[in-house]
Amino acid sequence: MNDCRRPSMGFLKYLRWTICMAMMVAHFSGAQVSRELVHKPAPVFVRNDLSGRKIALEQYRGKVVLLDFWATWCAGCQVELPKFVAWQKKYGAQGFNVLAVSMDDTAAPVRKTVRRLQLDFPVVMGDAQLGEEYGGLLGLPVTYLLDREGRVLAEFKGETNLNAMERAIQSALRQ
Repeated sequence: MNDCRRPSMGFLKYLRWTICMAMMVAHFSGAQVSRELVHKPAPVFVRNDLSGRKIALEQYRGKVVLLDFWATWCAGCQVELPKFVAWQKKYGAQGFNVLAVSMDDTAAPVRKTVRRLQLDFPVVMGDAQLGEEYGGLLGLPVTYLLDREGRVLAEFKGETNLNAMERAIQSALRQ
């Protein structure tokens, strides 16, 4: 007796559908996969802050930098930003700086948020190209901790344990 059977048409349709879905997931997730930046030099950029002053990431060499990608519509960002203000005050004299990159489309809501939260660190406007240079930002907030040489020490995605982030800052300042 021959046990080799031909697969049914229903099974073939299911198999074809499954393969198609897997290919779509691979395609779209592949285009969005975050490039690993930890232990590598942070991509450099020059942007104008909200007052029009040029801000270059390279001007922060020799400092520990918290580079925060955020937006006004991001609830998690609104929670983190006041903590970053406090850390700027607490650790600034030790060579720590916060640099915020807003991923909003326009500056008007960013200015309102900067005033409301009393952000006292530079805020520049980002765009899709800058987001891609940082591995493609799938969600916000995304925050990078840079060492004094401009290398990425840590990457924090989404709402992060702020105590762990502060410990990472303290460790970077001791180096």
